[in-house]
Amino acid sequence: MEYKSSSPNTIPVVSTFATPFDNNSSSPATETRKPIALWPGMYHSPVTNALWEARSQIFERLLDPPKDAPPQSELLTKTPNQSRTSILYNFSSDYILREQYRDPCNEVRIGKLLEDLDALAGTISVKHCSDDDCTTRPLLLVTASVDKIVLKKPISVDNDLKIVGSVIWVGRSSIEIQLEVIQFIQEGPDASSSVVLTANFIFVARDSKTGKAAPVNRLSPETEQEKLRYEEAEARSNLRKKKGVQERRGCENGEFNRLQALLAEGRIFCDMPALADRNSILMRDTRLENSLICQPQQRNIHGRIFGGFLMHRAFELAFSTTYAFAGLVPYFLEVDHVDFLRPVDVGDFLRLKSCVLYTELENPEQPLINIEVVAHVTRPELRLSEVSNTFYFTFTVRPEAKAANGLRIRNVVPATEEEAHRVLERMDAETLRSNKRIQN
Repeated sequence: MEYKSSSPNTIPVVSTFATPFDNNSSSPATETRKPIALWPGMYHSPVTNALWEARSQIFERLLDPPKDAPPQSELLTKTPNQSRTSILYNFSSDYILREQYRDPCNEVRIGKLLEDLDALAGTISVKHCSDDDCTTRPLLLVTASVDKIVLKKPISVDNDLKIVGSVIWVGRSSIEIQLEVIQFIQEGPDASSSVVLTANFIFVARDSKTGKAAPVNRLSPETEQEKLRYEEAEARSNLRKKKGVQERRGCENGEFNRLQALLAEGRIFCDMPALADRNSILMRDTRLENSLICQPQQRNIHGRIFGGFLMHRAFELAFSTTYAFAGLVPYFLEVDHVDFLRPVDVGDFLRLKSCVLYTELENPEQPLINIEVVAHVTRPELRLSEVSNTFYFTFTVRPEAKAANGLRIRNVVPATEEEAHRVLERMDAETLRSNKRIQN
């Protein structure tokens, strides 16, 4: 089959039941490199291992840059094809790899896939920003945000999978990477494939010595599709810049009345609980929390906690929150825009707090459950807690499960103005995005 053909930009993934690099053939290139098993990231997923081995020369320079190396003096112009990279999961033939990714529904674990998407996006950004000059100091590239991750179809763990990604847009110091997850299906003599998930990651470049924003290589789209993707990404960038202005205008144009309408039912819960609507529930009563100490095994090549690991943990908490709220196994739909506000370091005390932000019940066949997960870096010795990330996930429940159980998804209401503000911000952000998609 065509998708199995080897390509310089396709990275095969193998299971990590035993590390595939322990018995490496002794080639001159591998003898001088640090063993892959000692690098950060080997504990995340098979993809991280495969990506970092495939890009070993670039990553080695990032791990051990020359002392007093100058910054890149001249920007290059690259095409999307130069950064295009794909990962192939041979689920159909690799039993151990399949088991590493299997969830209880015999589908791919979404949290683990989010981790892989971030790892691949990071590798693609390094490819684009590299000047192939070992005498200059490499850029520090960090995940700034996730624009959107949308699941289009269920992802089976029994069929082979491929992730393809490339840089589609660059600003002065920011890069947008688009990734597509493709599932291959073999039915008798015929084979087919379809895009089952799409994701857009935004990385920013920093000077590894000064920490200031650094310019990145230019991008020259070649095909009509690449030019269209560039224009769409440019529009999204402009939309992000306008978002703050439009939110401020919303506060001036009647948001007080919207707040009061949202709070009306919540006040009944607080003041007259016996009279409250039995089909509603307070937002605070849907909360779950998870805490952990960030370990060295979770770091990236820059010594900070890997963004994909944070998304993985946030997703699994959001899934659990939805399960406890709905009483049915959730079905993931999408990750909305995620901002990485501050880095998370090894040894940090991380608290993940989740809640059902609001529900959309207009379509009884597919009720939407919107989950917020906030990651706090907490320093008890300093009496300090800071938000590092805020994640927004959307789930639904399978119609057949809902019909069989006869459960009703409840309406979620805020009890405080702060909660009501958070709900309105998310609703307005989603409305703005929907309107933009309709215009395009």
